[in-house]
Amino acid sequence: MIKFGPAGTDDNFSAQGYKKTIQVPEYISKKGLDAFEYQCGRGVKIKEDAAKSFGLEAKKYNIELSIHAPYFISMSSLEEEKRLNSIGYILDSAKAIKAMGGKRVIFHSGSCAKISREEALSKAVDTMSLIMKALDENQLGDITVCPETMGKVNQLGSLDEVMALCKVDERIIPCIDFGHLNARDLGWIKSIKEYEDIINTMENNIGIDRTRIFHSHFSKIEYTKGGEKRHLTFEDDIYGPDFEPLMEVIARKNLAPTIICESAGTQGIDALAMKSYYNKFIGK
Repeated sequence: MIKFGPAGTDDNFSAQGYKKTIQVPEYISKKGLDAFEYQCGRGVKIKEDAAKSFGLEAKKYNIELSIHAPYFISMSSLEEEKRLNSIGYILDSAKAIKAMGGKRVIFHSGSCAKISREEALSKAVDTMSLIMKALDENQLGDITVCPETMGKVNQLGSLDEVMALCKVDERIIPCIDFGHLNARDLGWIKSIKEYEDIINTMENNIGIDRTRIFHSHFSKIEYTKGGEKRHLTFEDDIYGPDFEPLMEVIARKNLAPTIICESAGTQGIDALAMKSYYNKFIGK
């Protein structure tokens, strides 16, 4: 079943009188949404007891939880210590989301630095294998890791590169950030066709079953020649991409992704806009 929700809390959370993280599931539910991505970009700081309490509250309101791992993951670093530390960051994130009762860890794979894209990808594929082994060894093999497509040209995270990481193990699910893909290719996504091409690429690389339940980030993103510059809101009419064609493709192909909105401060409102538009195609 398709799920919609925000990444972190939007500006309305505190504006409506909410103050504590434990109140997020109630807030999300009252907005008519059913997913939430907990943000650990600056490190996994939530304690196990707090994670369990948050998870119980999310379960009470039928909110599906995922977690964004720290931004400083670098799977292709030339510094072996940094590359191996990345495995620890994934493990910390996996432990936290398991305590919450969720399943998915989303992460950035890093940049190409001073090596070729081919070398960077080779190192990242090796790190991905080590991550899967570490998860199994720590009784976290039931947690799904989701490498994310990235918005800057120098970052490792094109659609093809993410597909290569997903091929390491059948349990890996891609996080397709459509705003990132649009930004790194300077406004490439224009219509239904581009969305269909992305979905078809997934199906051809990882199969229909995994494609059907892919993870997604969505926002409009300003870009320069180097790719992503900053996240925008759905009010923007310059940069895109538009979400409406994607909702049509998802409904027509009967896909069931989790779609997390990353708009700048309006992620709850914009997530609901996507859900409402999607529902038009399925008669709700």
